[in-house]
Amino acid sequence: MAGREPVAPGAEEERDRARQVRRVAVSGLLGTVIEYYDFLLYSTMAALVFGTLYFPASNPAASTIAAFGTLAAGYVARPLGGLLFGHFGDRLGRKSALVTSMVLMGVASVLIGVLPTYATFGLAAPIMLVLLRVVQGIAVGGEYGGAALMVIEHADPRRRGAWVGIMQMGSPLGSLMSNGAVALVTLLPKDQFLAWGWRIPFLASAALLVLGLYVRLSVVESPLFREAVAAGKVRAREPVPLVRVLKKPRAVLLACAAGIGPFALTALIGSHSVAYASGLGYELPDIMRAHLLISLTGLVGIPLFSALSDRVGRRRVLLAGAIGAVAFAFPMYALVGTGSVAAMTAALVIAQVFQNLMYAPLAPMLSEMFGTRVRYTGVSLGYQVASLLGAGFTPMAAAALVAATGGSSLPLSWIIVVAVGISTTAVLLIAETRGRDLRDEPAEQGGEQWDATSGPKSR
Repeated sequence: MAGREPVAPGAEEERDRARQVRRVAVSGLLGTVIEYYDFLLYSTMAALVFGTLYFPASNPAASTIAAFGTLAAGYVARPLGGLLFGHFGDRLGRKSALVTSMVLMGVASVLIGVLPTYATFGLAAPIMLVLLRVVQGIAVGGEYGGAALMVIEHADPRRRGAWVGIMQMGSPLGSLMSNGAVALVTLLPKDQFLAWGWRIPFLASAALLVLGLYVRLSVVESPLFREAVAAGKVRAREPVPLVRVLKKPRAVLLACAAGIGPFALTALIGSHSVAYASGLGYELPDIMRAHLLISLTGLVGIPLFSALSDRVGRRRVLLAGAIGAVAFAFPMYALVGTGSVAAMTAALVIAQVFQNLMYAPLAPMLSEMFGTRVRYTGVSLGYQVASLLGAGFTPMAAAALVAATGGSSLPLSWIIVVAVGISTTAVLLIAETRGRDLRDEPAEQGGEQWDATSGPKSR
């Protein structure tokens, strides 16, 4: 009687692990899509409508700068979210922290979609807008670090970059969806767009939230975290993760500095370029089509370059992007300044390729710099402080510098050079992290195996 073929020892376990990795990667992808759809949607609307509807002023430039100020509020809140969710993620588990961050983001976005404007609600309207932006910042601050390390802690050490690259596709996919939603509603007559059309993309995030929660609730907790709990390494009375990370802060400082360059590029290519190109006379539909191409570029570039870092190392990929970004900093704005839609689009797409090279290896590199007991806190703190310094104030500062210099693009190019230079210096000080055993504890976090700048020690 024929029966099922015998299963080799460990084969079923390996298949189950592969299924879990795929499920966790898809969960991370959907979670990141939702978080970045909502977060970047706000960034675009800040450039298009929030200055008019919530910060009315006789000077349009002042309204734009005020709107970008609320954008910065979200970035200020991101490190707070990283600390809050990092603490509970390192103490109670990754999964519960990620579910909570997703709910916070979805609820805040829907509330923005129904928020009355200054004309009908007075001063309370911009105050509530800022508060909801802060909630968004707290939520996204807890999402990225948890989603990245959840994937990495499930993945084969040889393919961490490839698997986390799938999760990181959520950022450009979320951007693509938000830009696509804005592109659709901007087809409405301008008065209808300002009256109610801009609200539709925010309200649509409710459907994304339901789908994301369904998938996220189906994944299992990180195996490395479960091992640490079983081994008694996660104890209620030990120093809180933040104290352990800051006791020897070199690793988190380097992690933060490494992310400043790619985040500054994101801010300039993304949210600020909408206002800047509009000021040069480009039509809004042309700008939004360029941004759709930028998002499509990220959908290809981020997983490709993240997987490439498994083969050639995290540092080499990131440094290649840094060299390209500095070399292209001045030609980029020269092309945008020509007035040609094709040249403007090409400039932003090329800059996005260099941004992807710097951004794609960041998640695996940062996750491999910290031990299991503090990984959520360390990754979130480094990543979110970098986002604050690199992107939080960049659109506002860029808008102010352009206004102060009579429309010159030179300050924008120099922002790129300085920010990318900071990241380059940090990456040169970080030892290659590819392939590290995540069960080892870094020396600066209480272990004896390796530290962030010298690499693994021989045993």
